[in-house]
Amino acid sequence: MLRRPAFLMLLCLSPWAVSTVYAGAQQEEKLAASVQAALHAAIADQASPEPEFPSITDKVNWLATMSERLYKRMPDPQQRIDFLKTVYYESRRAGLDPQLVLGLIQVESGFKKYAVSSAGARGYMQVMPFWVKLIGTPDSNLFHMRTNLRFGCTILRHYLDIEKGDLYRALGRYNGSLGRPEYPNMVRGAWEKNWGWPQPQHASLK
Repeated sequence: MLRRPAFLMLLCLSPWAVSTVYAGAQQEEKLAASVQAALHAAIADQASPEPEFPSITDKVNWLATMSERLYKRMPDPQQRIDFLKTVYYESRRAGLDPQLVLGLIQVESGFKKYAVSSAGARGYMQVMPFWVKLIGTPDSNLFHMRTNLRFGCTILRHYLDIEKGDLYRALGRYNGSLGRPEYPNMVRGAWEKNWGWPQPQHASLK
């Protein structure tokens, strides 16, 4: 269960109050050869196809709504649509909720493509460079939109699997702050306050 006072305080903030960059430092851990191979296959550089939505109406409505919400952060309309389509595709590809991923990006980088944390994490999803050595290739560019989103979604999926679906702990691992409530609270706050969308009940934070 989330610590309610901290979480409720977040929901009282203005819609973009949790958008301050809060990137941490994912911790490098030794991976079993099988896990390393599976993650490498998961981020294999294949172009993202057009994302599949339940219906064309859902696609149009989702892109229009999210584009409007993202306007102040990405004024260029084509950039916004390309970004949102890629977020949707890469999230679903990894078995994640696109709304969660948008909340995480808001907290991690404030939607800044070339954001670099003090620990060296890079791009929209603030991926640490050691992941390129572990599961990428020499030409994996973490400032490339699709590459960054694919790495980030794959890594979060990996942490969810390690934590047996416990999103609170998976987010802590992602941020390098396992066991502390601030980061999971901030992601949850951004997710629910700014990126909510009618869909099946999302995973609870434990």
